[in-house]
Amino acid sequence: MINVIGLGYIGLPTALMMAAHGQEVIGTDLSEKVVNALQNGQVSLMEDGIEELYRKAVAGGIRFSTEYQKAEVYIISVPTPYDKETKCVDACYVESAVRTVLGVCPKKAVMVIESTISPGTIDKQIRPLIEKCGFVIGEDIFLVHAPERIIPGNMLYELEHNNRTIGADQPEIGAMVKALYASFCKGEITLTDIRTAEMTKVVENTFRAVNIAFANELAKICRKNGLNVYEVIDICNKHPRVNILQPGPGVGGHCISVDPWFLVGDYPQLATVTAAAMHMNAEMPKFVLKRIRQIMREHGMEDIGRVGLYGMAYKANVDDCRESPGLQLQQVVNDYCAMTLTSYDPYVSRTLLPKQEHTLEAFLAKTDLVVILVGHDEIRQNAAALQGKIVLDCCNLPELAGAYHL
Repeated sequence: MINVIGLGYIGLPTALMMAAHGQEVIGTDLSEKVVNALQNGQVSLMEDGIEELYRKAVAGGIRFSTEYQKAEVYIISVPTPYDKETKCVDACYVESAVRTVLGVCPKKAVMVIESTISPGTIDKQIRPLIEKCGFVIGEDIFLVHAPERIIPGNMLYELEHNNRTIGADQPEIGAMVKALYASFCKGEITLTDIRTAEMTKVVENTFRAVNIAFANELAKICRKNGLNVYEVIDICNKHPRVNILQPGPGVGGHCISVDPWFLVGDYPQLATVTAAAMHMNAEMPKFVLKRIRQIMREHGMEDIGRVGLYGMAYKANVDDCRESPGLQLQQVVNDYCAMTLTSYDPYVSRTLLPKQEHTLEAFLAKTDLVVILVGHDEIRQNAAALQGKIVLDCCNLPELAGAYHL
């Protein structure tokens, strides 16, 4: 049996996928609200195909509980925030999950950590914890690191088709875990050691963060010189060995905006390029505010004019607001000026900001300058509704030709 610990953005789809493909699975989450909802057939994730996958998983016998179970395999998929002062990973949730697993697991259980962690976390924090509890690693407990590689909005497809990396102390244990994931994963599954697996996941997200930071830097340089950054990048990307990503209002989500800091925190004297890139991305909401105020002055608007932020999620067509540029921009405005902003996101039903509307019509009725922070399908399909509005498009949407850009 497999006990999946943590039924959030990563753990729940993994548990459902495994159960739907013939594995005996119990999903555990400490939140009674989450478990009760799943027991009653309610899936909170907004993902295409998730309800059908849930039905298949239920037919396959999946169960949900707030209690850790006695199982042969544990998959730990809990959050790993970072300390904003030290920039180091905060592995407290992983440590807590491991400690609780050790209280119920049988001898020779396999513990798979899916949570993204900084390189060396398992050696420095998890192994000592297991040994302190009286277990012999490699005899009583087998450790594996299998970092996830999926993104909100396309989770189920990526779970099935993305390549994966599995790090294990013993090749035979790695092969066994590989077989579990291969029950549903059609991508290539690479076996390696644990420390290499830790490093590769963080490096993947760091590469993307650095690339985005370069695009954001170009946006500032091109703005200074009166050039169209999108045209510059498009022409450069015609070179066969160039692939510059797109600039934007900031970087959000729980991967690209967080994981690279692990390297900075652990290797502050070495990860200097990464640190500079992360600071560049973190400064983009201030740059957006600067553009907003430039446009307001150009149109004779007062600094307390009717400005609206479209998009509180961190990317298009999802409800995930973790580290989102929209929320960051609202905080920047609170810190630096007296501007009052109206906000709206079609995917965010809960109220997160003081002046938040819940329909596009109500949002547009209260705004003269609309700042597009997320390219949801809704705004792309309703571009005509923006006629008569001043628009700052931070996403370079083709439907909004003639709008202001970064």
